[in-house]
Amino acid sequence: MSQAPSRTVVVLAAGEGKRMRSATPKMLHPLLGRTLLGHVLHAAGAVSATRTVVVVGHKADQVRAHLAEISPGATPVLQAEQNGTGHAVRIALDAIPEATGTVVVLNADVPLLRPETVEALVAAHELGGRGATVLAAEVPDPTGLGRIVRDADGNLERIVEERDALPQVRAIREINAGIYVFDAALLREALGKLTTDNDQGEEYLTDVFGLLAGGGHPVGVFVAADAQETLGCNDRAELARLRALLRDRVNTAWMRSGVSIMDPATTWIDVTVTLEPDSIIDQNSQLRGTTTVAAGAVIGPDTTLVDTVVAEGATVLRAHSIGAQVGPEATVGPYSYLRPGTRLGRKAKVGGFVETKNAELGAGAKVPHLSYVGDATIGPKSNIGAGTIFANYDGVNKSHTTVGEAAFVGSDTVLIAPVEIGPGAYVAAGSAISKNVPPGNLGVVRAQQRNVEGWTARKRSGTVSAEAAEKAQSEGAESAG
Repeated sequence: MSQAPSRTVVVLAAGEGKRMRSATPKMLHPLLGRTLLGHVLHAAGAVSATRTVVVVGHKADQVRAHLAEISPGATPVLQAEQNGTGHAVRIALDAIPEATGTVVVLNADVPLLRPETVEALVAAHELGGRGATVLAAEVPDPTGLGRIVRDADGNLERIVEERDALPQVRAIREINAGIYVFDAALLREALGKLTTDNDQGEEYLTDVFGLLAGGGHPVGVFVAADAQETLGCNDRAELARLRALLRDRVNTAWMRSGVSIMDPATTWIDVTVTLEPDSIIDQNSQLRGTTTVAAGAVIGPDTTLVDTVVAEGATVLRAHSIGAQVGPEATVGPYSYLRPGTRLGRKAKVGGFVETKNAELGAGAKVPHLSYVGDATIGPKSNIGAGTIFANYDGVNKSHTTVGEAAFVGSDTVLIAPVEIGPGAYVAAGSAISKNVPPGNLGVVRAQQRNVEGWTARKRSGTVSAEAAEKAQSEGAESAG
């Protein structure tokens, strides 16, 4: 059985990205669930590398911290002064002198790159026994990009940066995608021969191809099947374009897997989201983070779910949810806000203008209207009336409220935690409950009503209210007469 080849991945993420005009390093800008760097590292995962090195530079501490979160096995290497891509790769290889075999180099700003493409690129390089292979693409407008220059037989001759290209080279539409595979030993040798004799005065990694070809080593070009995969971004307008392209790719894949997306142009789904066939995503909806949606669930329109689990047959309409669990056949919305720790049981309901936080609703429990439920457990089949507030915070501590099975809380009620409403208990509308209500009891907290006779005539004389009252009193007197 042959031994798997030794492979090293080097990701170039040291650039400042001045045109982004951002305090955030360019490589850390988000794109549907991952940063630019995160997308590239995900694609690089197809290589099954022995080691991964990420070259950092601009705001290196921020990039290192992010790297520790998303890829703790990767090694950051500092390029203190950005003297070109060749310089960056040389620094990376100096940090890992044990690296042999295949070296894969990727720029960190090509988030549409597919793992399958990287895998095919590396396979073509290794099967061909090449010294170097470049990923290329045919594009309608190559402005700003390096060109692939081939010889009369169609073989790679050299890669020319646009700044250094003559007019006939600039007319070439086959471009360098900034993704390369090298033989480690040949790469180390060639990097030592690079010069800064170019328009930018930098060490170009692309010059390695010309050096290897001139030395008689085989170099090759692997053309991407989809040129969009090779698109990078230099400013926020280009980032927005990539985001839209990725949105379309993600939505198309989900629709072909059996998910109904009613308006793909207004539906944004992170690459980290999971959807089951026969789920329905209506227009103007955003699904982010680790959100999962089960079969038969309906999301939207106008809904945002972040790190939310929606079970089969549930409906979430015009709502915003973060870190919640929506149970089977439960209903949410419209205009609801589910905050972290919310858990809805089977057929539970959170209705219009309701906010929940760290709240558990049992099967069939209902909070239909205009309520706040914080730090609470609501038993199965209980009903919470309109305008109810679970007063969970006293300014220092947060306390818990429990509402038992099949309890009924009347409208405009305040439940002052910690308090417990027993199973089958009732709370009268307009009450402020601060003591437990035992099972089967009615809790009432109300002052006795008092009507002040003739108040409107005395205090609001000459108003439409006074006129209406006088008319009603006169009509009542005539009826009585």
